[in-house]
This record gives sequence, C-alpha cells and structure tokens, in this order.
Amino acid sequence: MFVSTEDTLPSFKGFTLIMPAVSVGNVGQLAADLLISTLSMPRAGHFHTDCLIPMAGSNPYVAAAEEAGQPSTNAEVYSRSDLKLAVLQIRTPVLQTKIKSFRKLLVSWIKSSAFSRTVLLSSSQAYQRDDQQLQGTALRYLLSPSLEEQVGEALRQLGWTQLERVSAFPGISDSEQRLYIPGGGITKGLYMDCCTEHLPMAVVLLFCSEGDNVPDAFALCNHLNDWLILVEKPAQGPAPWRIPPSWRLLFGSGIPPLLF
Repeated sequence: MFVSTEDTLPSFKGFTLIMPAVSVGNVGQLAADLLISTLSMPRAGHFHTDCLIPMAGSNPYVAAAEEAGQPSTNAEVYSRSDLKLAVLQIRTPVLQTKIKSFRKLLVSWIKSSAFSRTVLLSSSQAYQRDDQQLQGTALRYLLSPSLEEQVGEALRQLGWTQLERVSAFPGISDSEQRLYIPGGGITKGLYMDCCTEHLPMAVVLLFCSEGDNVPDAFALCNHLNDWLILVEKPAQGPAPWRIPPSWRLLFGSGIPPLLF
C-alpha cells in the first residue's frame, strides 16, 4: 500500500515510473540512487508492505546532520512533477514466500496510478550467458508488446540489443526458446505480469558479477539516459551523475587502525 507524505495522494497520471529489481550486484538499486540524487527528487511517499524485509535508516541523499534525521524505509517513492518522473527505490530483498504477492501489489499500483510506462532496472549473472549473449555490449533490453509499439523502433535506432532467448534444453534441442534472467530477482515475473496485463514496461538490464558494481550502475544510467534524456549530456564526457553521500559507506567504514 502506498502511503503519501502529504495529506492527499499525489497524481502520477502520465508519469514514467523507474524502479529497480533486487538483483545480482544491486545494480538497479545503485542506478536508482544516482537518478534520485542527481535529479534532487523529493520523497513522495513510501510503501507499507510485509513483502519486503523491514528496514529503517537515515536519509541517504543528504549530507547535513540536521537533514539526515528524516528516516528512510525499505521502499520509497521519489518524484518530480516537472519531469513527469517517479522513482520507486527498493532497498531490501523480497521475502521468498511473498514474491507473487509483491508483484501483484506492484502491478495493482502501476495500474491505479496510471503511469504512462514503467522502466525496470535490473541485472543478470554474467557467468551464465550463452554464446550469443557474449557478443557486443553487456546491456540488454526487453519491451512489453504495448510499449514495443511505441518505442521499439526508437530503441533499435539507438543501437540497443534486445535480450536473447536461450534454449530451454541446451545441448539437446534448440527448438524451444525461453526467457532466462538468472540472478534477476523478480525481473522476469514482473515483466510477464505486465505483458499479461497489457501494461507498457521496459526492462533495462546489464550482465555483471558481484563485487564493486558502482561502474555498472553508471553504465546502466548512461544507457538509460540515451533514451529518456533525464540528464543533459555534455558535448564531451559522460553525464554529470551525482553520487549520494550514503555511498561513502558502501563498503563499510574501513579497517580500524587500532587493529594494527
């Protein structure tokens, strides 16, 4: 259930919704952090649900101590009405017994909010690519049929590569192909749900491995920005993404010198 920070629910009609899947390397969540921080998006509300592992912390997007006191939770929505953009940041994994319930909750909210399209930022295990997926860039996309009609040609002109189907029985038969996103969390299930419900959805994902996935997050944001033009790109060099203050402790606070 979405809970607004205001007394009345905000209108998201016609907005683009961007959200991450909790997937390998947490690339989608890191990319969502970059979007929220760079665009200075105010918090519009949060999700109250038992489908996610509970979490509470300080505001991850401010450096000043007096502003950091605003608590953050496991699923929050940030929006910019002037950009017609909303970002749902998910900070904790989905409980295994609640995956279908969470997908159902998301689909219901997307439909009731009348978003014009949803973009799911995700990742997949690099070591499980098949031969054709080893070629070219590590970035891939998927479009639901309703969004394919709107932007399919535009993405092909950008040179984007659609996620390849792989053999259901590799080495035995290539006649049956399937959509396979190992390490992608709810990516495949939510994408199939949106296809069934005729909702416009794009999946933008990157093949990666666990480790320092900050460069992967930048790559995913730059790729997305080529399509949506969320941040003005300079004539030379990459887009000026702003790293949130919370990333200073991304890998902990360092080794205490007293240990040595």
